[in-house]
Amino acid sequence: MSACLQLGDLLALGQKSSAQLSAWLRASNVSLSERVEREAALRSETLAQFVRIAVSDFLAEADEEAWASLMSAIRDAPDPGGACVARMAAFRLQREGAQ
Repeated sequence: MSACLQLGDLLALGQKSSAQLSAWLRASNVSLSERVEREAALRSETLAQFVRIAVSDFLAEADEEAWASLMSAIRDAPDPGGACVARMAAFRLQREGAQ
């Protein structure tokens, strides 16, 4: 599996397969993968569930500043999918007070 996915591919993986999403994330960013997997386990969620909830939370609750930050991160990142997961996961963790 390629380490660099387009954003739509990443979101589709989150709907299909936690194992594939985990493999991609591990290849893309080991430290982010470990953190997200740890946070998912603390919540008794799969990696895919954690990411789906993070995306949903971001779509429902992010303000203009969070969106602008996400767009900048995606634009400037060598791996936009990884940047998206990182920002949305951080947003979820911040909203839950886990940061």
